[in-house]
Amino acid sequence: MTLLDLLIAPAYAQAAPTQPQGLGLGGMLFPLLIIAVMYFLMIRPQMKRQKEHRAMLDKLGVGDEVLTNGGIAGTVREIGESFVSVEIASGVQVRVQKAAIANVLPKGTLKSA
Repeated sequence: MTLLDLLIAPAYAQAAPTQPQGLGLGGMLFPLLIIAVMYFLMIRPQMKRQKEHRAMLDKLGVGDEVLTNGGIAGTVREIGESFVSVEIASGVQVRVQKAAIANVLPKGTLKSA
């Protein structure tokens, strides 16, 4: 025994703990469960909203009152392949992308505002 042994306890090698041989079904169940939860809580509702938005844009017609993503409300005057002309005031029209149309408002909404 040396003086150093009195100050610092000697470290002795220990046997390594044994590892389980395989993950089995329990190890694969948790990641599959996480993927399923993410699909039903995140991916599926987003796909449903995209489908509803696409259907709304397909039904869009001249004279519909719309609200854009930027908050501009107006009446549709012309519909193109990817752009829509929206009249926001008497004689003032702006062109916006179809995808920028957020909602179709009920008829008469702009006159009551």
